[in-house]
Amino acid sequence: MNSCSQRLMHLHRCRGITRKTIRHILHDDPALSHIYHLTASDIKKRYNIPLEKSTTIVQDLHHDRLYNQVVRDFSHYKVITIVDENYPPMLKTIKDAPLVLYTIGNTSLLNSQPALSVIGTRKPSKEAKGKLNHIVRPLLDDKWVIISGMARGIDSFSHQLSLHCKGKTIAVLGSGFDNIYPQENVGLFQRICEEGLVISEYPPNCPPKPYYFPERNRIISGLSFGTLVIEAMERSGTLITVDQALDQGKEVYAVPGSPLIQQTIGCHKMIQDGAKLVHHANDILEDWENSPEKRMTTIT
Repeated sequence: MNSCSQRLMHLHRCRGITRKTIRHILHDDPALSHIYHLTASDIKKRYNIPLEKSTTIVQDLHHDRLYNQVVRDFSHYKVITIVDENYPPMLKTIKDAPLVLYTIGNTSLLNSQPALSVIGTRKPSKEAKGKLNHIVRPLLDDKWVIISGMARGIDSFSHQLSLHCKGKTIAVLGSGFDNIYPQENVGLFQRICEEGLVISEYPPNCPPKPYYFPERNRIISGLSFGTLVIEAMERSGTLITVDQALDQGKEVYAVPGSPLIQQTIGCHKMIQDGAKLVHHANDILEDWENSPEKRMTTIT
């Protein structure tokens, strides 16, 4: 293969290999020029991988169809890897940063600040769109980038509002581009590709898997100054993104609501645990104005 980026794409797709192991390999072989010459026994010994998995990795590294698929996808999509100079600086600092990002759309949005992840329940209340319009629309008018996961409910509403306002939005997928989930969001996906940015760490032919969605949440929060939860149930997958944001040292915001509806229980619990209660966009804007991230963008 011609470049380290392509070789990293190839290695990333090998069965039985983890991101942790790939990082070890990159540390030993930054150009990834030697891995193709190792035997299964070599890989087993160097990286403490069972022989069966090492054998599978070697097979995939020398599999013509997989090789051709990598070359085709590399030419068809704009692919950004962790060894590239244009890899998003905000992601480089997070725990378990994605090694490969497949992108469609305006990649300059990856370095555009301020950015806010806007998330919430897949079963929003009737008040949800009003909350989004009240809090997020002023941010869009102020040129903020809105990041979400293109799931049903709050995620979709966030992207739709961004597009409606001619604003900037990034969708982070839990599948490859050829397997959009949920299916009813194919049209939304196409619009974001044209007017915003869609990214995924999963190869285009990769179907959605349950654990991909919580896994991609670290990217949603990692690209953002903070995370805003519009609505959340008491036991909500939204809280996984909140945990990721807190782990990354990001701001967390929650919108209160009626105690009589279940979609606000998660937000109230978050506020009790220390999330900032948000009544208006100004509650977020004032934090941004006083943040180190804001000072960095002013300097650069």
